[in-house]
Amino acid sequence: MINRIAPWIIIATMRLTILTTGGTIEKTYNERDGSLRNYHTILPTMLSTLRLPDLDVTYKQIVFKDSLEMTEDDRRRILEETRRMIPHSDAIVILHGTDTMANTGELLYRELPDLTIPVILTGAMRPYEFRDSDAVQNVTEALFAARLVSPGVYVVMHNRVLRFPGVVKDYDNLTFKRV
Repeated sequence: MINRIAPWIIIATMRLTILTTGGTIEKTYNERDGSLRNYHTILPTMLSTLRLPDLDVTYKQIVFKDSLEMTEDDRRRILEETRRMIPHSDAIVILHGTDTMANTGELLYRELPDLTIPVILTGAMRPYEFRDSDAVQNVTEALFAARLVSPGVYVVMHNRVLRFPGVVKDYDNLTFKRV
């Protein structure tokens, strides 16, 4: 278990679950038709570029689509898998499309009122495969925040840690903010 009383003292191996749902962060380019779609998870490739000592990562693909295509059933699947993984995790990170990330965050906040671990949503404004992507930065920040923040539901992106409720996408500045 992670010691959150003195989070700057990190000795224990952290059990982290990452749930992938698609979104822009995991879109890949199809050379045949010029489309940008969710075909497969890029998470193993991204994690292989990071040095992650003392981190035991489990990941699972829940849904795999653009968040604008997500249904309430998809969000319920994310909620149920999050609930199922809580006893086995010190923190949960959810890779999610940014357009409806706030909807999923609000659902998790409402339905998981007595969290004992942090649940962190993150994504990207540009796909991981793009040279100017914010994907690695956001995933790295989410992994780091998972060790430091208290139990609750958060969006972690662009050097910001925002706790639900009241987190929304800031379309003017292409990030997230509290309202």
